Amino acid sequence: MSRIRSKDTTPELRLRQRLHRLGYRYRVNARPEQDLRYTADLIFTRARVAVFVDGCFWHGCPEHFVTPKTRTDFWLAKIDGNSARDRISTHALEEAGWTVVRIWEHVPVEEAVAMVTAAVEQARRGPGSSRT
Repeated sequence: MSRIRSKDTTPELRLRQRLHRLGYRYRVNARPEQDLRYTADLIFTRARVAVFVDGCFWHGCPEHFVTPKTRTDFWLAKIDGNSARDRISTHALEEAGWTVVRIWEHVPVEEAVAMVTAAVEQARRGPGSSRT
């Protein structure tokens, strides 16, 4: 488990590469709010969008999570704690005025790019505006 990356994972790198190719600029592995302990995988500071790419095992994906056969109690508590922290961080950032985008690692990169670009463009247009 010590070899598992916490940043610069393959899904993150693919997402970053596609977004950069489309002309989007962002900060990597940064805190959206300095007084909050949460580090987002990508942040778009002007648009106030924080993006998290969540691993299926580490964050308890309802589609792909498989309960480990050894140390089950430990791992289930660990995953539950991660999921709780995700909910708390999402709520705290939204309360601070950020749009939070959470993407599972199994989501195809094209779909992930669409989710992020939609959130960034919506945030750039401002609150209350919508496409018609």
